Amino acid sequence: MDETTQSTTRVVTFTPNPSIDRTVTLDEPLQRGGVQRALTATEQAAGKGVNVAWVVASSGVPAHAVLPFRDDAYLALLGETSPVGMAVSTPAVARHSRTNTTLTEPDGTTTKVNEPGPRLSDGDLAAAEAELLDAARSAEWVVLSGSLPPGAPADWYARLIRRVRAVGCRIAVDTSDDSLDAVVAALADAPIDLLKPNADELAQLTGLDLAEPAPGGDVSDIVAAAAALQARGVANVVVTLGGAGAVLVTADGAWCASPPPTEVRSTVGAGDSSVAGFILAHLAGRAPARCLADAVAYGSAAAGLPGTTLPTPTDLSSNAVRVSAVAQEPRPAAPSAVPWQYAPPSSSPATAV
Repeated sequence: MDETTQSTTRVVTFTPNPSIDRTVTLDEPLQRGGVQRALTATEQAAGKGVNVAWVVASSGVPAHAVLPFRDDAYLALLGETSPVGMAVSTPAVARHSRTNTTLTEPDGTTTKVNEPGPRLSDGDLAAAEAELLDAARSAEWVVLSGSLPPGAPADWYARLIRRVRAVGCRIAVDTSDDSLDAVVAALADAPIDLLKPNADELAQLTGLDLAEPAPGGDVSDIVAAAAALQARGVANVVVTLGGAGAVLVTADGAWCASPPPTEVRSTVGAGDSSVAGFILAHLAGRAPARCLADAVAYGSAAAGLPGTTLPTPTDLSSNAVRVSAVAQEPRPAAPSAVPWQYAPPSSSPATAV
């Protein structure tokens, strides 16, 4: 772990439920109920926010990963792989991190089994909030990423957003399930700068059937759903679609991106890498289309690496990402007092840029 000072940190991440990720690589497809031998087995200190901080720091931008408790075994593992420019801090609360197990098949298919994590008391939550706010005072971006631990209320992220917003930095959120619902429900008084749902999470929010996202390259339903989210209080909505690429919607337009050819080896950390790529491009002053291209380039690079390996700039194929502008139907601003609602529009064409 690097002793980067607060004054140089540009990106702070918060991982409320860190994990020791155990990755088991199989030499044949997973057989339910069977007995199989592993080719390799590795352990790595991880968590979605930690992954984002690792990718950001590996790209030469100082990052600070905040954890909600101290686990010496976890910190020792993290110290073995942390890049220069990545600082880590915790409150004095001591807990044991959960272990998440990933089974990776030869074709890149991954199966994850995630433990719930330690239960945090009200005092633990308050100590974690204080640690995050202290780090956030020097940051340009704060990333809230991952599932919530037992004991945390579903609206904890929404509460953190309000407190971090008062500090004056941009906020990115990457979560799912009840905590994602709570973030969207609170957007009227807790707006954010980046939300990165995947297809499943967008389906959770909108009721869309996205079992096959962007069929035939048609992203009109995805763009419309993302636009409805954006109008409620999200500056940038990035919807990651796996092998179909990603979509970005802002107040100024919408874009879709096709990924470079990638031999998928593991999808672990791909979404986190996409978040890091977008933020790195934004910090560099890139236009929205380039921010989306870099998000897809980082996510695709992660998918092409084995196990829990995260990408560095040398792994990228940014120039191979094709970005197109997507025309949208006119839409009124969403009134802040009405509940979430979504209605799919007619198909909209895409034009290359």
